[in-house]
Amino acid sequence: MKLAEALQERADLNRKIEQLRQRLQNNALVQEGEEPAENPDELIIELDESIDRLEELMAHINKTNCLTVDNGESLTELIAERDTLNIRIRAYRDLITEASSSTRRYSASEIKILSTVNVRFLQQKLDEMCKQLRLTDNRIQSLNWTTDLL
Repeated sequence: MKLAEALQERADLNRKIEQLRQRLQNNALVQEGEEPAENPDELIIELDESIDRLEELMAHINKTNCLTVDNGESLTELIAERDTLNIRIRAYRDLITEASSSTRRYSASEIKILSTVNVRFLQQKLDEMCKQLRLTDNRIQSLNWTTDLL
């Protein structure tokens, strides 16, 4: 199994577990004399099996990520770089949006609002970070589809 396939299975399991949790909640209580739409005991068994499989898969994925190296960087390091780039990009976008917003003045006597940052410079940095994010994500995706799950 390739790492990418394991990641897809993990995503499927996470969705399935959330659906099972919801189904369990929907069948946790019934009116006296009524039967639940689904047997909660069977749902609990299915939930536990899914969580056990998720735990096993996560351990293999994490081990594979730590031991897979590309140009001196582990897959774990690349994922950390991608995640922090996403955080940084969101923060810069928010700052640029706020600093770029214009305030309307109705007369020359009203207080003028000015940006405290160089929006053009920040936009150039943001563009560079977005490019780095694309390149990093491409490396990660490539490794995911060529690396066997350990």
